[in-house]
Amino acid sequence: MVGASSLQPRLLSSFVGDRLLLSKQPHPRLFLYKPGNKHVSMQLSRTLSGLTNLLFNRRNLDEVPDAQRQRLRPGKLSPHRPVPDHIPRPPYVNSRQPPEIAGGPEVHGEKGIECMRSSGKLAAQVLRYAGTLVKPGIKTDEIDQAVHQMIIDNGAYPSPLGYGGFPKSVCTSVNECICHGIPDSRALEDGDIINIDVTVYLNGYHGDTSATFFCGDVDDKARKLVQVTEECLYKAISICAPGVEYKKIGKTIHDHADKYRYGVVRHFVGHGVGRVFHADPVVLHFRNNDGGHMMLNQTFTIEPMLTIGSTNPVIWDDNWTVVTEDGSLSAQFEHTILITKDGAEILTQC
Repeated sequence: MVGASSLQPRLLSSFVGDRLLLSKQPHPRLFLYKPGNKHVSMQLSRTLSGLTNLLFNRRNLDEVPDAQRQRLRPGKLSPHRPVPDHIPRPPYVNSRQPPEIAGGPEVHGEKGIECMRSSGKLAAQVLRYAGTLVKPGIKTDEIDQAVHQMIIDNGAYPSPLGYGGFPKSVCTSVNECICHGIPDSRALEDGDIINIDVTVYLNGYHGDTSATFFCGDVDDKARKLVQVTEECLYKAISICAPGVEYKKIGKTIHDHADKYRYGVVRHFVGHGVGRVFHADPVVLHFRNNDGGHMMLNQTFTIEPMLTIGSTNPVIWDDNWTVVTEDGSLSAQFEHTILITKDGAEILTQC
């Protein structure tokens, strides 16, 4: 774990909790986890500070979290779920230290593209199945069990399991949980929203996707947040093509979120994905001036996280679960895409 005294440029990927990953290509932002206060902080670029930072980072602060909804609390974890020995593991398994973000983009030949399509298809099928399980009374650990079984039944490895010590096969992020929720004994309640984040490692390639689902009778405020978050994802995908600047993704997402006064979480990012779980590019979901252009046959994720209130994240003592500091709702959607000559192909869509 990296303490706040480290001043190297570091980024939080979409799946590192407070684990700070060093990219081989330095990036101009510093994301810091400060032991003791469980807050994640970030050094902003010179163009994002002061009043601009306040407006972009804290939206709808007049909105008070639903008094009838109790704040999340950690439940009990079930024992480690085994994976059959014949299923290939990613290299990071059995190491409690997550690997660095791999330098260089994931660009594939014909065989690699077919492998990415296969892993993406399985991830999409698993996510769709997991969504059918969402109902009041089911435990998030039961969702993890079902996801784990479906993945290994298809000869794949659940990528989150053992990544930097993550103890489960899927992330289940409920209500104010922004990301990286650990499945446990908590049962879903009527009116909850839950993001389920699935990644599978099949034939040496990762497919990564997530969606936010409704549990029972969900109020209009939560439904609108989820709807707009999904719209942000698809609007961002629609502008992707060879030669397009990565920064247009962030602008597209941020412009749409602004229309509804939703906050865009900055501390967690999309990423290259393929032979490795996390690679360049780092995909920012907010307005930015980062350089770089999309490449033909490249694969990466886009995964916007929107909030009704504060976008400031707080990390639980498990060093993974990230929640909004004010308890306001958060939603996320994610796809793995392939850049084609015609635009972008969604690899994680059933």
